[in-house]
Amino acid sequence: MFAPASAGSTRSDNAIGAAARQARAAAFDIWLAGLLPATAGVALVAVGGLGRRECSPHGDLDLILLHSGVPGIDELAASLWYPIWDAKLGLDHSTRTVAESLDAAHDDVKVALGLLDARHIAGDPVLTAQLAYSASDMWRRTASRQLPRLRELCEERHRAHGELAYLLEGDLKEASGGLRDVAVLRGIGIAGVADALPPAVRAAASRLLDVRDALHLSVGRRSDRMRAQDRDAVAEMLGLSDGDTLLRRIGLDARTVAWTLTDSWRSVQRWRSTLRSGTLATQRHPVARDVIAVDGEIVLARDAIGPKPDATLSLRVAAAAAQAQMPIARATLEWLVRFEPPLPSPWPSAARNAFLALLGSGPGLVAAWEACDRFGLTGRWLSQWTRVRGTPQHHPVHQYTLDRHLVQAAANAARWAREVSRPDLLVLSALVHDVGKGLPGDHSIVGAPIAYDIATEIGLRPSDARLVSNVVLHHLLLPDIATRRDLDDPSVIADVAAKVGDLPTLEILHMLARADAMATGPAAWSTWKGRLIDTLVARVRGVLSGEPSAPAWEPAAVLARGELPVVQVAEDWVALAAPDRTGLLAAVAGCLASHRLEIAVVNSVSVDGRAIFECAISSRFGATLDRDRLAADLRRVALGQFTAPPRLGIARRTSAAPPRVIWPASDLLEVRAADAPGLLYRITTALASLNIDVRAARVSTLGADAVDVFYLVGSFDRAAAESAVLAAAA
Repeated sequence: MFAPASAGSTRSDNAIGAAARQARAAAFDIWLAGLLPATAGVALVAVGGLGRRECSPHGDLDLILLHSGVPGIDELAASLWYPIWDAKLGLDHSTRTVAESLDAAHDDVKVALGLLDARHIAGDPVLTAQLAYSASDMWRRTASRQLPRLRELCEERHRAHGELAYLLEGDLKEASGGLRDVAVLRGIGIAGVADALPPAVRAAASRLLDVRDALHLSVGRRSDRMRAQDRDAVAEMLGLSDGDTLLRRIGLDARTVAWTLTDSWRSVQRWRSTLRSGTLATQRHPVARDVIAVDGEIVLARDAIGPKPDATLSLRVAAAAAQAQMPIARATLEWLVRFEPPLPSPWPSAARNAFLALLGSGPGLVAAWEACDRFGLTGRWLSQWTRVRGTPQHHPVHQYTLDRHLVQAAANAARWAREVSRPDLLVLSALVHDVGKGLPGDHSIVGAPIAYDIATEIGLRPSDARLVSNVVLHHLLLPDIATRRDLDDPSVIADVAAKVGDLPTLEILHMLARADAMATGPAAWSTWKGRLIDTLVARVRGVLSGEPSAPAWEPAAVLARGELPVVQVAEDWVALAAPDRTGLLAAVAGCLASHRLEIAVVNSVSVDGRAIFECAISSRFGATLDRDRLAADLRRVALGQFTAPPRLGIARRTSAAPPRVIWPASDLLEVRAADAPGLLYRITTALASLNIDVRAARVSTLGADAVDVFYLVGSFDRAAAESAVLAAAA
């Protein structure tokens, strides 16, 4: 929205900040006023960003040509709009009387909300004043009807655009917590229902506007979506160290806006309930010591508010709110921030018990933690929390920022509290399992001593703190081994048992693996992965307890002893028993890839010349699986009659990182590469071309990355195998 030269000085066009936005607005005011000839009964009114004096460098102009029914208004409008278009400026315009504008606002809540920003530019100021007053008055009078409509629109928009706080490429305007929500909060405030724009929200909104200004200047056009390739340039314009710092600031500001909007909608709901009942009746009931519920919100009891507040109050309030699954009143949070003294070190038992009760509350934890986090209480509880707040996670498999992931993992872990002997240590370990991320080095190794310090700080015994530290150190052990190693290898099981050390730690690691994966995202967990981890845990438990365990995987009797070939096809798995030969796995992978199927995991065994495969599958493109056709093709594979389509192995997916080959053992080949259709087929075909037989395979896909592990049989040239596999995966 760079102002034309005729608008006067444009030194603010390349500037960022509130002053620059207001300067751009002032320049447009002068220029637009010069376009409107003096005509009685006509006014030019700005709404949107120009109405609020928040002009971004490449934003649109939102204008209303207001009139009192004067003749020739269409010609006058054309004379006004065409110079704006000639200046190559975006324009959203309308020509209406005051009555027509109010009628439109009555029927369309978005129009009604927009008129609240109406500001006079030129012409008859009485007309503008009449519109502004009438629009605000009507908004207040019809708020009980308009605000529910507005909420529905917000929820629909949020579903379409997601949560800005957790998106790596979010829309600064439309996503939840974005600038559009700030306008909604302004409307709620003008309706007189709530203090919807407290200082924290105004500051967050100003910073989000700064980000959008810098984005416009960086890309040279109007854009509200912060793309990955633009982050560093925008960060530099804002004086931030890097793109991650920018993402973190955007996320924290968006969470402030989003939380305040949720809190304001509760105020709207209470207000409308009061209007319907015609009374101000207040429902109060005790929830916990010093904590009561008032009209569906958690507040402090009067006796808790004194000259020497209890240092454990905020933890007890949060625990009570989480367990009752009720929101904490904003006034209560503000009071706690202002008056609660710091906790002693180590924590007293009341604080520790409240904290562990909060973590173990399950579904109510996330909302209670977020409310306390918005007001800085979580940083008072745990000094390390300030470092992880809002930290972005760039792997596409992650759906949350680091801090939200940790809280979600703790909430998930509470579901399995009855499966472990120490549920308190399970939920605490879930909260701190990734606390080492963002620091140099392996985050598990770095995070272990930090977790020990946190456990000690909250008053746990040294033995319990060591257990938490060991869990953090090995929290990836079970999923890594289960999906990449041969679970029938006694040395693998013995190594895991030595690292785990005891049964309580094994129990916690088992449930944490589930909670962590579920908090990561849908792509991080599957029933097959869960089955492999369960099998590994059972075998390690046998070693730790001295009890023998069954083999990791025993194929069904029909596969092990049925007449060859045996083919079984279900919606999410296939099984095949066939005469063993080199290249059979490649043929199976090629067959599945030709049906546009993705292989999540492969179990295989060779017994007396019989090769048995079980593969978990899913449709890569969501197509309906033709089970009969797939079964026929797999039978042809077993008989050596299947030929893969000629272009099957050609598909590639670009990746910034080249593929890697790792040799955890002399017969164990691990390939890490960008996932793509036919990847497993290409790799196994490359191995088969060297007459290298594959005894077993483990296939894992996380987002855009694949980690495939192959147990190789016989003698082979490692260098040749590595070269062939890298060429196939590139």
